[in-house]
Amino acid sequence: MNINWYPGHMARSLREMGERLEQVDLVIETCDARLPESSRNPEIRALIERKPVILALTKADLADPEVTSEWISQYREAGLTALEVAIPERSGLPRLVEAIQESGAEVVAHARSRGLKARAIRAMVVGIPNTGKSSLINALAGRRVARIENRPGVTRAPAWVRTTGGITLMDMPGILWPNLGSERQRLLLAASGAIRDDILNREEIAFATFRLLRERYPALLAGRFRLPQDALEDEAEDAYVLYEEAARRRGAVLPGGRIDGDRFARLLITELRDGRIGRISLETVADRALP
Repeated sequence: MNINWYPGHMARSLREMGERLEQVDLVIETCDARLPESSRNPEIRALIERKPVILALTKADLADPEVTSEWISQYREAGLTALEVAIPERSGLPRLVEAIQESGAEVVAHARSRGLKARAIRAMVVGIPNTGKSSLINALAGRRVARIENRPGVTRAPAWVRTTGGITLMDMPGILWPNLGSERQRLLLAASGAIRDDILNREEIAFATFRLLRERYPALLAGRFRLPQDALEDEAEDAYVLYEEAARRRGAVLPGGRIDGDRFARLLITELRDGRIGRISLETVADRALP
């Protein structure tokens, strides 16, 4: 998978983030609950560690709840405040507000000790593209203040947003890192939508995703694409033959009977991202040991 990035732009964004950290009391880092570790930029993590950090596992409504629970336990055992958030259902938002207020309590107490009116707690919201930063900010603000699209790179510049509960948020642009980790991590980022679709081999990503779903969620794959589950679970069955059969059963066929590879790749990836295949986690705690 050949991906070219622009390190200079990322370096400027990281530098600006570092400078603005002095203006906030804590940081909310968003990651995709379907791939929590792979959707955390290691350069952001290193930069923000001097501030209290709350890790928000967003899109939890799309992820496998059992796997998400395991991730939360792992992060908490490591001493990190980690919460799952499902924005459409507003699940986890009250607890997130509580965590922000608890983390910023020292700011309020310091102001009162000096006889001053307590100012709002200031939190910076950071993360990689398409991990739900803008959706989270809008949910906390109770109104649409940040632009939302289901593609990376929408937030262009830092912006302050006032919310209820005595909290002010700074929305930062999503930042990827130059090499994007291992081949496996790049695949997961591409499947989730963190990497722009126009710079990838969509069919390569779709087939790799199909193989991952076959391994971990054969029942969901069988149900959505009308495939026999026993064939999916039979290791002797060729993966690409099953992939082509799934395309045929969903009508992605060209005149003459050939598979419309691009059409089916778009369909599979879109349905994965929208949760139409089911609640799926692309990464488990055990995957940390994988290259």
